[in-house]
Amino acid sequence: MADAKVIPFDDDRDRPRGATARGARSRSAAGGAGGAGRRKSDKPGQPSPLAPVPGRRAADEQRGTGQRPEEPGDGPGPGRGPEAEADAAAGAGERADQDAGTGTGAAGAAGGTHEQERPANGLLDRMLGSDWDARASRGLAFLRRRITGDYEVDDFGYDRELTDQVLMSLMRPVYEKYFRVEVKGLENIPAEGPALVVTNHSGTLPLDGLMLQVAVHDHHPDGRHLRLLGADLVFMLPLVNELARKAGHTLACAEDAQALLERGEVVGVMPEGFKGLGKPFADRYKLQRFGRGGFVSTALRAGAPIVPCSIVGAEEIYPMIGNSRTLARLLGFPYFPITPTFPLLGALGAVPLPTKWTIQFGEPIPTDGYPPEAAEDPMLMFNLTDQVRETIQHTLYKLLVRRRSVFF
Repeated sequence: MADAKVIPFDDDRDRPRGATARGARSRSAAGGAGGAGRRKSDKPGQPSPLAPVPGRRAADEQRGTGQRPEEPGDGPGPGRGPEAEADAAAGAGERADQDAGTGTGAAGAAGGTHEQERPANGLLDRMLGSDWDARASRGLAFLRRRITGDYEVDDFGYDRELTDQVLMSLMRPVYEKYFRVEVKGLENIPAEGPALVVTNHSGTLPLDGLMLQVAVHDHHPDGRHLRLLGADLVFMLPLVNELARKAGHTLACAEDAQALLERGEVVGVMPEGFKGLGKPFADRYKLQRFGRGGFVSTALRAGAPIVPCSIVGAEEIYPMIGNSRTLARLLGFPYFPITPTFPLLGALGAVPLPTKWTIQFGEPIPTDGYPPEAAEDPMLMFNLTDQVRETIQHTLYKLLVRRRSVFF
């Protein structure tokens, strides 16, 4: 023991750095190959004496040195301690969080912008629909044209743009959601040229004419527009007169009907008039007299086909159980209806019952094969009028037999 030589630890610093590193790697490899050769410092859970200092590594990377020189224990081998690997992973995660938070990278900047825009756009899409921006642009353009007067109105006061953009939009929810109208036989209205649609009239208030107009406007395969003929009273009431003209309605006279048919329009007429609209509930779906057949004469002169139309569901919206003739004379109305809810419930009684409607268009009756003088033949007009009336009445009976319920 006296001959033993003690080598101080400082002698390790006198050795070349490369030799020290090679020796360390040799010992590390030997310890990894055999479990018996592992030193105490290489036990799991303890840092390796040759692991890089975490502070120095982070400083090198923050200075932008790129790839730093390989140091002992950097590789994935057993020479690198578990705590060193955890420190490296934590440092990389912190740098990624900083880049994403500050938006220094291209992906961070783009992601931040999208994250800010997506919640706002998603909220508007859920509230207003995916095409809300396009609809808003169309609405602003429409308002600009209305203010500047840059829109067209025909000789009868028909404002097509106002009808398409506003009036139909107001009536469409009633048509689709409230009365749930089912339409059949729309293909019987010709794709072009004149046509005269003749239908029954009922319901105490003329909502059947409005629903008929929506049905042709929204569902005809060629986008035809129905021009209704209205009674004198419609064009005497304030506000109603203006709206009726804007929607394309005109006075129920032979001259106006003839002019519209000669222009190639689809014209709608209800020959029963107030007799059908204001008939008692006990007479529901029983057609009244069709006048003197003036609509047939008009169709013969224009050579327009006559399309019979039957409407089921309108009779029950205001069940008319009485008529106050005294109030009707005082107000200048043809009748004053009394229903189970009106005038007992006041304005609430004016809300129609939500019945289920069906509108069916029959096969057209041609008139272009008759000579011009046929419009003056009373027997021909009587026969054609009776044919149209019977067609509508039989169709009403068929639809009533097939109907499951008034409301469903």
